[in-house]
Amino acid sequence: MMNSPEDRTNWHDALRLILPAESISFAEELRAEFAHDETEDLFFLPDAVVSPSTPEEVSAVLRLANDLGIPVTPAAARTGLSGGAIPVQGGISMSMQRFNKILSIDSSNFQATVEPGVINQVFHEACKEKGLFYPPDPSSWGTSTMGGNVAYNSGGPKAVKYGVTNAYVLNLEVVLPTGEIIWTGANTLKNSTGYNLTQWFVGSEGTLGVVTKIVVRLLPYPKHSYTLLAPFASAEAACAAVAKVFQAGITPSGMEFMEKDAIEWTLKYVDGVTIPTGPGIEAHLLMEVDGMDEEAVLREAEHLAEVVEAHGALEVLFAQSTSEKEALWKLRRRVGEAVKKHSIYKEEDTVVPRAELPKLLRSVKRIGKEYGFQSVCYGHAGDGNLHVNIVKGSMTDEQWNGEHLREGIRKLFTEVMAMNGTISGEHGIGWVQKGYMDLAFSPDALLLQKNMKKLVDPKGILNPGKMFL
Repeated sequence: MMNSPEDRTNWHDALRLILPAESISFAEELRAEFAHDETEDLFFLPDAVVSPSTPEEVSAVLRLANDLGIPVTPAAARTGLSGGAIPVQGGISMSMQRFNKILSIDSSNFQATVEPGVINQVFHEACKEKGLFYPPDPSSWGTSTMGGNVAYNSGGPKAVKYGVTNAYVLNLEVVLPTGEIIWTGANTLKNSTGYNLTQWFVGSEGTLGVVTKIVVRLLPYPKHSYTLLAPFASAEAACAAVAKVFQAGITPSGMEFMEKDAIEWTLKYVDGVTIPTGPGIEAHLLMEVDGMDEEAVLREAEHLAEVVEAHGALEVLFAQSTSEKEALWKLRRRVGEAVKKHSIYKEEDTVVPRAELPKLLRSVKRIGKEYGFQSVCYGHAGDGNLHVNIVKGSMTDEQWNGEHLREGIRKLFTEVMAMNGTISGEHGIGWVQKGYMDLAFSPDALLLQKNMKKLVDPKGILNPGKMFL
């Protein structure tokens, strides 16, 4: 990598030859914005921020970087929670925010083509206006981008019924680290032509290529939905009720778990929401069912209420209006932000088969006691995806950053793997979780992935330092 002042001057000048002046910044203020995402308090300053607006400009930057050995880190909204978009080796932060167009929404074929800088919620609402549905809806959907969602194979509350991002991506335009521009697949619902390159790039965290166009499939928008809130006297009972719902033949379109602290901390920051809290209530399940037939959806909602009440829920509350529904989902989407405002935290993104959720919750609390940390848990219960927020609270910096806490996290992940789970459901590996990848993969499987990276990025310039030690 190029570190001397002379080297930096040379590649700074080279950038000016391939991009418009307004697309390049060496200003410290902007560089500082791209030095972090939403992961803990990490901060790695890039040497430059570039904002290309065409695939050809992306290609020119990557060709230059590859020739000179300059690190390039793709970024957009920087809402990630694993440090994936931060430039840990300096170099260039490549902002994709100018790629912000919805290029087409094809109502005849239930497909759309979008650029990676389009905000998820903006795209969702544009589809809804045409009676179409793009289900992946991460909690950060109001700020996170489609490109970031592809990079991390994002999920969200609707994933329990509809699946995560990779279930919807048909084709990608990608610029490789060496500058070639390729399409990975076809704009068809079926494709058995060669290796599935599209899915190779989905979830690759910007380490294999820079996505410049995304083709997704769409569904008809569900016309009716019911939102239910079920309080529980026991958090473990709430987790146990999840599997019972599916065993009863119900597939909710949303099923979220929030324990007591998560709710109470979030209520301080969200107005207009009234839900049962206080002594005797340790957790809630926020649930939704949807469909095209209103009577059928209502029957399913009533059945859902009966099932969770039979397995420990107190009185189940039905949202009575659209505004009540929106308020409850706003509460859920703000939980992560509220935890962060309460304390510095580390968020672990565990996922297990859903019937193992009670065991996972017990493990979290037991390991917390053993290693001296407090945890606040919430997440996509219907998927078995529990976000474990380890809060710093009164821990000293030495305790917080020390080996003891890392040992505790490693023990948690070891137990997760023993439950046939894995160490990240939707937040990715990035910078902060790469030291645990040996728990999820054998040495041979890790080597295969590293060789795939080396094949497309022989000089290791694209998002270096991520995913693997």
